[in-house]
Amino acid sequence: MRFQNPVFIPGPTNIPEAVRKACDMPTIDHRSSLFADMLFPALDGVRRVLKSTQAEVFVFPSTGTGGWETAISNTLSPGDTVLAARNGMFSHRWIDMCQRHGLNVEIIEVAWGEGLPADRCEEALRADGGHRIKAVLATHNETATGVRSDIAALRAAMDAAGHPALLFVDGVSSIGSMDFRFDEWGVDVAVTGSQKGFMLPAGLGIVGFSPKAAAMTETAGLHRTFFDIRDMRRGYAAGAYPYTPAVGLLNGLKLSCDLLLEEGLDNVFARHTRIAQGVRAAVDAWGLRLCAADPSVWSDTVSAICTPEGFNATDIVTRAAQSYDVAFGVGLGEVAGKVFRIGHLGSLTDVMALSGIATAEMVMVDLGLDITLGSGVAAAQSVYRHGPAELKAAAE
Repeated sequence: MRFQNPVFIPGPTNIPEAVRKACDMPTIDHRSSLFADMLFPALDGVRRVLKSTQAEVFVFPSTGTGGWETAISNTLSPGDTVLAARNGMFSHRWIDMCQRHGLNVEIIEVAWGEGLPADRCEEALRADGGHRIKAVLATHNETATGVRSDIAALRAAMDAAGHPALLFVDGVSSIGSMDFRFDEWGVDVAVTGSQKGFMLPAGLGIVGFSPKAAAMTETAGLHRTFFDIRDMRRGYAAGAYPYTPAVGLLNGLKLSCDLLLEEGLDNVFARHTRIAQGVRAAVDAWGLRLCAADPSVWSDTVSAICTPEGFNATDIVTRAAQSYDVAFGVGLGEVAGKVFRIGHLGSLTDVMALSGIATAEMVMVDLGLDITLGSGVAAAQSVYRHGPAELKAAAE
């Protein structure tokens, strides 16, 4: 596969050239002041992207999965109960991790394509008069189905139930690309990774802890060593790590946060919304539909597109890679072979998105689907182009 073409998988995402160069640096002494000069701005940048003044940020040489393990192992004990809705592959994997750690998971089953049901979570919490449930796990953006859930509504439901459980949020494919409000939504642990909205290679697990969650570390009984935030905190106090850090990635994280904040978070989110709207317009023009059940849960970072019954959607991904050197995402779990995914997050522009839409269109025609060449591209262009009104406003 040629490296010149952008990728359209929901992560890892395209890397801005400046960020790639920031990661490509000479070896330094990671216990010197040079390391501290990149570490602390990176941690502060993440905190600002989370829209928080209180989150304690920890960055591990890991991925989002390591972030999940950091969240549970620093706050919970064997036998504790957590509440989680399963509405896709990544919520399923977090549930599986909890079970492997000896936690009791109360599962709310949700149809793939739907968002997290705040009302059913509230019912479960109200029924828990003894407060057995110690944490609620929520996947903000379910990457397998292209579904965004309402975290603010979930927090409101928890508050309405008067329940003291912690709120853990998987923001791996949302943070840095879609609006995320750590403080306002009352999030206790937010989890993300370097390879999505932060536009870096995979290799960093990024977590933010509220003061309430951080205090649980002293009583949590799950085993942890590598992911112990107490060790990381002590390392930070000395401007270092408790072990060898991923220095180049941290330097890249510092720059990627600068780029996001310089663009302006509201502008970043608006860009992702606009690009997603163009993709959705193309899907509609093709006569196809999204896996996401309705517009209220449409994701702005990935679209899972259903293909006609009896057609293997994975063939689209295979053909795109083999014939056009373009990467799309396959369907996962319950929707494997039923959807293909267009990732539209991170370092992406309208013009780049058009190339992905055009490629998907060519592939589907190649494979005999009843798609008119140019239909999806034209629909997306109608979203992306700058008509007279926009040009006039820009001039003013």
